Parts: sequence; C-alpha cells; structure tokens
Amino acid sequence: MPSLSLDLPRTSVFLDFDGTVTERDVGQHLLDRFAGDEWLTLRDEYRAGTIGSRECLVGQWDLLDADEATLRTAAADVSLDPGFEGLVAALRDAGAELVVVSDGFGFRAEEVCAAAGVRVLTNHVDWVARRLEFPHEDRCCPCSTCGVCKQAPIKEARHAGRTTVLVGDGTSDRKAALLADLVFAKGRLAQWCALQEVPHRRFATLADVHAELLS
Repeated sequence: MPSLSLDLPRTSVFLDFDGTVTERDVGQHLLDRFAGDEWLTLRDEYRAGTIGSRECLVGQWDLLDADEATLRTAAADVSLDPGFEGLVAALRDAGAELVVVSDGFGFRAEEVCAAAGVRVLTNHVDWVARRLEFPHEDRCCPCSTCGVCKQAPIKEARHAGRTTVLVGDGTSDRKAALLADLVFAKGRLAQWCALQEVPHRRFATLADVHAELLS
C-alpha cells in the first residue's frame, strides 16, 4: 500500500481495547476462568448478529462467579501490546487526538487508560450493586444495541472536520469501520472487512500501526 500522508494535528485515532491494546480479550479471559460454558452461546449469538453487545455483556457479566479483587487481579494478567506506550507517546507528540473505545466490561480499560493518560469511552461496573452500566450507549442510533456506540465519536470527529482512524480487531468494531476514513484491522475485523470489501490496512501489532501512521 502507498505510504500515508495525514495531518496528525487534525486526526482522531480511535483505538479498540480488547485484543488491540491488550494481546487477548480481557472479558473472554475472565469468562474462561470464572464462568461456565453458557457464555459461549451468548458470544456466538452476538457474533451472528442475533443479539447486540449490550445484551451479550449483561448476560456474560451475570455469569462471572468472582469478587472485585479477584476479577481485577485476573484481568491484569492479560498482557498489553508492547507497542501501546510508544504509539500513545508518538501520537501525543504529533498532536493527534487518541481515544480508546472499548465495548467490554470496562474496568481494565479504565485502569490502563488512566495510567497512560488516554481518554477512554467504555462501559462501567458499579461494584457495590455489581451491575454493568452503559454511559456511552446511543439510544438514538438506528442500531441502539451496543454497550458503547463506536460510531458516535467518529461522527463527532468527522463533523468537526477531523480525519478519523480506527484500529480494531473484532465484531464491536464493524460499524465504526464503515465510517472511519482509515481502518487498521486484524483478526475477525480484518476477515469481515475483506468479505464486505471495506478498505483497510492489516496489522499484527500496534508497532505496525505506529510505523504506518508516523513514518
């Protein structure tokens, strides 16, 4: 592919969390350890489009049989992509906007992004009520089934005249991939983009994204 030519101070980069910032999906890691096989049915229904992510996440959250401390400790076992810190620093130095958009359980994304000083849009756990909350859902969206509407911040950035970049790997990134000016995809998202003829650049690690965005 030809090299990129982006005006980075006028560019907004939207970075998925599970499987993108992290080397594997944190939610799936927790479900593998602390839930029975019932969560797999919910996952398959979500991937098939039978249910939305919000319904899937609520059902999966209710299956987790562990307390807050145990879940936080287990979530921290999932490694971050080694290129995350470098990409964050380089984009910040270049004047680009960086936002993590995560449609998972949320608490690990909140921790990682707070430490990195990165804005994050994600779901939230009320640990006292042990309830999953959705502060970034979009009831006005035609879909209106996602926990985090990943299209909404892309629409806002484009309305402000900014170039939008999406970096993702999974089902929750599909709708956003249809709107972003530039898509970096791996895993299931790359497969879907190829089938749907959505223009994209494949990547394996965030170092690949770093190299292309800031070459």
